[in-house]
Amino acid sequence: MEARQHGSETRPMDAVSGNLHIRLAESEAEVFASERLRYQVFVEEMKAKPTPEQQAAGREFDLYDDYADHLLVFDRNLGDGPEAVIGTYRLMRRDQAGRAGQFYTADEYDIGALLAYDGEIMELGRSCVASGYRTGSTMQILWRGIAEYVLHFDVKVMFGCGSMHGTDPDSLAEQLAYLHHYHLAPPALRPVALESRYVDMNRLPPDGFHPRRALAKLPPLLKGYLRLGGFVGDGAVVDHEFNTTDVCVVVKTELVTERYVRHLTREDQPGRPEG
Repeated sequence: MEARQHGSETRPMDAVSGNLHIRLAESEAEVFASERLRYQVFVEEMKAKPTPEQQAAGREFDLYDDYADHLLVFDRNLGDGPEAVIGTYRLMRRDQAGRAGQFYTADEYDIGALLAYDGEIMELGRSCVASGYRTGSTMQILWRGIAEYVLHFDVKVMFGCGSMHGTDPDSLAEQLAYLHHYHLAPPALRPVALESRYVDMNRLPPDGFHPRRALAKLPPLLKGYLRLGGFVGDGAVVDHEFNTTDVCVVVKTELVTERYVRHLTREDQPGRPEG
């Protein structure tokens, strides 16, 4: 596992809102805490299929964890270390993916258009929040952390696999058709599902579903990406290990950072962490 050099003076993000504190993992123990939370949510709650190694460790992990940055939300009422991790996001930039061999998303999508994009790109993944903390305030501080990270590293485009629960595309026909007809990424930024895994999203004609109803059925995280002006790639992918149907989401960061900068210029901006 690579050393994590994120001291208090050089943290790419470090923010407090009420009892919640967000920053990057700074030790192996904190990364393991994020992986235990992922196991609780993905395996125990959402019925993903763990490997024998994951089951023995009680952690959901893969080879990319050693190279990525792990964004963590802590409940300060529980502490400010591994015992207090209640939310996580995995972030990976070009150089980190280069050391890992590829981006995780490349297992499902041809992301050549994104790799050719002029500017820093970042993969978002493994997002989860502990039961009891799935509130607007938790999502707000997660997005604040992502915005600070984007500004710190001058990230131009974010992308990653957004998941819908279940492995039957026909049961998700409304949602997939809505995304295909209303939010397909422009060709210059469009990932395409690998041929061996490609599931057609154009499952209903535009007049064959109610857009508002389809939008309402999407998971909150996917709706959040769309509110930020996000697009989706061509084709969905069924992930039987995670018991999900995935779409590839692409978000240009301009709206993310504009909203964040506006937030920081308000007089009632939240205070920074002590010390």
